[in-house]
Amino acid sequence: MRNTRQELLTTTEARYSGDENGHPGIGEFRQMVQAFYQEHKRPMAWRETTDPYRILLSEIMLQQTQVERVALKYPEFIARFPDFPALARASPADILPVWQGMGYNRRAIALQKCAERVMTEFGGTLPCDVDTLATFPGIGRATASSIAAFAFNLPVVFIETNIRRVFIHFFFSDGDTVSDNEILPLVGRSLDRENPREWYWALMDLGTSLKKSVPNPNRRSVHYTKQSAFVGSDRKIRGGILRMLVSGKKMTVVQVAHTCAEDTERVAKILGALESEGFIRKDGKYFGIVS
Repeated sequence: MRNTRQELLTTTEARYSGDENGHPGIGEFRQMVQAFYQEHKRPMAWRETTDPYRILLSEIMLQQTQVERVALKYPEFIARFPDFPALARASPADILPVWQGMGYNRRAIALQKCAERVMTEFGGTLPCDVDTLATFPGIGRATASSIAAFAFNLPVVFIETNIRRVFIHFFFSDGDTVSDNEILPLVGRSLDRENPREWYWALMDLGTSLKKSVPNPNRRSVHYTKQSAFVGSDRKIRGGILRMLVSGKKMTVVQVAHTCAEDTERVAKILGALESEGFIRKDGKYFGIVS
């Protein structure tokens, strides 16, 4: 019978008990992570490809969105925009209906701008250099590194939330405030430089399982911040406005405020921000999605 995730976590932690403080050695840690991954690897469509476009898409989609939701939207988005040329030609009016349900709509616009840049500056080929990737819209250093690892199998060192959770749990059990500067050397020492792509998949899958089985170690990270409430936030209103306009409607500030049941002044500021970010365009008194 296959072990449950919790059973495997328990047995591997006992087997690789490490030093007198319970911290595993690097070699033991690698074995533990690899053993867990072989038992519980998670099938994901973006792990079945090395196409840089599809991996860029998945990495931006996975920013602040659950894997289950991305798994539904990812094939739909690819069917509509299969490659960099198709996405580069698209307008917000083309992209936003496909993106609906993902949240954080800025990412959709950033994706399109990334595709434009790939086509105009790099001849249709996504660069593999982390420093260059980090200059693309919507891509910080960590996302640039994950793209380099997953699309090009480069042995870059980076941290994201699941990786952080693993290292805090296994190496900083006695630490109350752990910084990424303390974790990064361990990430580098443990990295499988022959196959960094699969190693990071393994760490992320283990981190996901730890989230379900132990009190969240990331709360002990100095970088931990609790997500702000969504209900009543400008982000919620932005999403509602875009859902109204994405069908092709054109509305005035007063009409939008009335439909959203929000203060006109607040709605006007949000509409102004959406316009400046390239989501919508004002024609006289009316706002509509950029087409």
